[in-house]
Amino acid sequence: MSLENNNNDPMLGLRTSDYKFDLPQELIAQDPLEDRASSRLLVMDKNTGELQHHVFRDIIDYLDPGDCLVLNNTKVIPARLLGTKEGTGAAVEILLLKRVKADLWETLVKPGKKLRPGARVTFGDGRLKAEIVEVLDDGNRLVKFEYEGIWEEVLDSLGEMPLPPYITHKLQDRNMYQTVYAKFDGSAAAPTAGLHFTQELLDRIEEKGIDLAYVTLHVGLGTFRPVKVDNVKEHHMHTEWYQVTQEAADKINKAKQSGHRVICVGTTSCRTIESAADEDGRIMASSDNTSIFIYPGYKFKLMDCLITNFHLPESTLVMLVSALAGREHVLNAYNVAISEGYRFFSFGDACFFTDKMPCIDK
Repeated sequence: MSLENNNNDPMLGLRTSDYKFDLPQELIAQDPLEDRASSRLLVMDKNTGELQHHVFRDIIDYLDPGDCLVLNNTKVIPARLLGTKEGTGAAVEILLLKRVKADLWETLVKPGKKLRPGARVTFGDGRLKAEIVEVLDDGNRLVKFEYEGIWEEVLDSLGEMPLPPYITHKLQDRNMYQTVYAKFDGSAAAPTAGLHFTQELLDRIEEKGIDLAYVTLHVGLGTFRPVKVDNVKEHHMHTEWYQVTQEAADKINKAKQSGHRVICVGTTSCRTIESAADEDGRIMASSDNTSIFIYPGYKFKLMDCLITNFHLPESTLVMLVSALAGREHVLNAYNVAISEGYRFFSFGDACFFTDKMPCIDK
């Protein structure tokens, strides 16, 4: 029985604890696969809960001519900066979250208590310097940077990729934490569902007659922020900037109006188009900030199906997937994935929540 049809408990699905599951530590993927499309793919019929096991490159068999695949072409910047505090030489880490203007950034700093307004930090033998300007309400800092030359080049030479906290291995090739279609700088985390695609697979998908619509949402670290309230409705969602071009809007509207499916690659693509859509299910070219929070009870305006990774327990991302496919179906799929040894989180395997399950013999 799906969550929406269970009337025994009116709060079922609205408590954070309803999305708890036990994940063995060894199933948290620490390294990306060299062959992106060789990751495993768990396919679930979102209506019945039926499951099929495949390899990711088989995703093409589940896509029909006329469908529209929506992908987030944001690019992760090397946002993790390691430096020293001027005057004491203490080690400091600054994580770039959002560019406010020019050389002023909203950041996450460690250790926070010792970096009050006026404190200065040096990186790379003085090539880059920073001053703490303001402490924000949530503890983040506004930081002003000083340097000579081009900001992107300085950052590229001094910064590291901001891997999620659950990944402890050092990334050998920073390109493996970028999608092959990453284009616009701005993210502090990768839209990881897209990491499974190779250019060859994307070319084959287009050749089959599926439209590729690229949108942009710059992913913030709020995507990893735990839900600290037990009532889901009381959670304060982080804000992220998005853009939908006219070309992308036309492709999405064309699929919807012709009776084909809109399939999002990742929760960020989903949050983008659901934020930009009107109540009639039509999307317009636009750019804005969104703090949309999707959890069970939400009625999707545009998205029909979703390709995504396996997410953290009690996270807003598990709640979003449950809004599409039902909490009980999703948790059952996760439990099956755990028993089958699927790899979880950013560098892990993928799942496809679909509305129809063709008979595919592999």
